[in-house]
Amino acid sequence: MYAIIRSGGRQYRAEVGATIDVEKLPFAENEAITIDDVLLISNGDNTVIGAPQVEGASVQATVVKQFRGKKIIVFRYRQRNSYKRKTGHRQYYTRLRIDGITVP
Repeated sequence: MYAIIRSGGRQYRAEVGATIDVEKLPFAENEAITIDDVLLISNGDNTVIGAPQVEGASVQATVVKQFRGKKIIVFRYRQRNSYKRKTGHRQYYTRLRIDGITVP
């Protein structure tokens, strides 16, 4: 059984027991949260597709860790203009452990 959830404008596949990394959420570590933005639920042959969300469905998760991702180097360069800029960026993430999926 799995569900497709939306968090931070992106969609993720959530299965019970799996961990997923989503954009930073304002919750503390070891805090239990409920995600109500469920777009699809599939259980073998049975698939429920929301329009746009599945009514009454939710995903229970626990915040495992708040962390920052790998550094991404941004290098800007203009040919023959003596222009070079090197900057970096590290995105904040929240790691979630999926505890359960509630089907309506």
